[in-house]
Formats: sequence, C-alpha cells, structure tokens
Amino acid sequence: MPIQALAVFCGSKEGTDPLFTQHTEALGTLLARQNITLIYGGGNVGLMGTVANTVLKGGGKVIGVIPQLLADRERSHKGLTELLVVQDMHARKKKLYELCDAALILPGGYGTMDEFFEMITWNNLAIHNKRIFILNTNDFYRHLLAHIKQMHAAGFLYELPWEKIKVLSEPGELLPYLVVD
Repeated sequence: MPIQALAVFCGSKEGTDPLFTQHTEALGTLLARQNITLIYGGGNVGLMGTVANTVLKGGGKVIGVIPQLLADRERSHKGLTELLVVQDMHARKKKLYELCDAALILPGGYGTMDEFFEMITWNNLAIHNKRIFILNTNDFYRHLLAHIKQMHAAGFLYELPWEKIKVLSEPGELLPYLVVD
C-alpha cells in the first residue's frame, strides 16, 4: 500500500552522531518534496524537532500528537500544521497509529523502542497491518536487529520478522514506498 502519511518515531534528543541529524533532515526534505504528511510525537527538540522543522521548512504538512504531561516538558511544537494534545502516552500511540499509513523508526531511546515494539506487536496481533521501517543510521540498530533475529531463531515469533519490518540504511531508500505526486 502506498504511503501518504508516515509516522516517525525518534529521539527527543539528537544523539552523539552527526549523521543522525543529517539523516533526519534528509528524511524531512524527502517527505516535504513528496507531499507525505509527517505524523510524529509533537515535540520541538531533538530529532523530533529536526524532522518536523525540516518538513515545515520544505512546505510539508506535519501533525504532532503529544500527551498533556509532555506538552511542556518536551516543549511542544507551536508551529505545526496541527498539534493534538491527548490524555496520556497510550492515547498518543493509538492516535499516531490511526493517523499513519506506515511507520519509520529513527535513532532514539526508550520511548522510540516502546513505540516500535507496540506497533510491531499490534501488527503481529492483526490490530493493524501497517508497514514498519527502521532507518539503521550508521548501524545504530545492529544489536536490536540481531536480537529480533535471535527471537525468531529461538521460536518466539509467529512469522519471519522481515515480512513486516524493512530495514533501510539511508532515507532515500524509503522513496519507492511513497506516493509520488
């Protein structure tokens, strides 16, 4: 299914590798140029802020979803196309999943992993059937990918994980999956 709205899960910090920010900016530029709506966590800091600001700078549409608890702490982005403030983290994730056609995981911390694992779990349980991409910038997710392979090899997964997860090395590899205007 072509992607018109992409959820991006990523860090509220920038991380230590400058390539994280470079890839995030390249992704934002790509989404704006292809007229793909960015759906994300609503923050204005870290990689979250970078992707939103880059899409906006390119004239693209950005919808942020942030729980009331984090609206001030993560400095919710005031310049978005639309900012939805929801009750809690669960409502945030549910709304992000409802609004997107697919999800892309960029480098991030616990929250990014929580979003990834909930989305892949819901996918596995047939709550949704949305494609999940991992941008493995500078091999950031090598250990996670190895562990997913181990879970499959040890018989804990119901299907080959790569049927639902596509691993990318750079943002441009997402282009074939997008709706091109």
